[in-house]
Amino acid sequence: MAMSAGLRKLALTAHVSVSVGWLGSVVVFLVLAVAGLTGQDAQRAHGAYLAMEATGWYVIVPLAFASLLTGLVQSLGTPWGMLRHYWVLAKLVLTVVATFLLLLHMQVADHVADAAARTLLSGSDLDGMRVQLVFDAAAAVVVLLTTTALSIYKPRGITRYGWRVQQRRTERAAGGVKDTAAAAQA
Repeated sequence: MAMSAGLRKLALTAHVSVSVGWLGSVVVFLVLAVAGLTGQDAQRAHGAYLAMEATGWYVIVPLAFASLLTGLVQSLGTPWGMLRHYWVLAKLVLTVVATFLLLLHMQVADHVADAAARTLLSGSDLDGMRVQLVFDAAAAVVVLLTTTALSIYKPRGITRYGWRVQQRRTERAAGGVKDTAAAAQA
């Protein structure tokens, strides 16, 4: 199903906006995680972990789902298709996996934020989880930058399904040319 040019631009604008928002909010999450882990001030760490929980649930999670949804709309309504090109398929898989892992990651963020809300965390409290928050956020930045690069560079490579679709179009176009030539001769 092809979208009109105006609708396609609107969908692309929405997709780019929420995707960039997702990346930016994950960078903020990473900065807060590093500040919470390395900061010497327990009160600042307390605030960082509470802010991370709110940022995660009210900004990052909705933007992740919005990016997934707008990406699906883009792939279904443009010539790129969802399953025709490897780069689109790779973006879809990365986005689905990143969204799923985000939901798992938020359980760790919730646990650390709950501990921070109950007490001021000292330097060694929940060290493993606090390091995991930094690592997970850094990995998410890498994944989101990878999906961005795939969108920009659009590496060549067409799937078997995409190849069949392309062949059908070529055959139809060749058939249409033959029909036009036959009609001209008659």
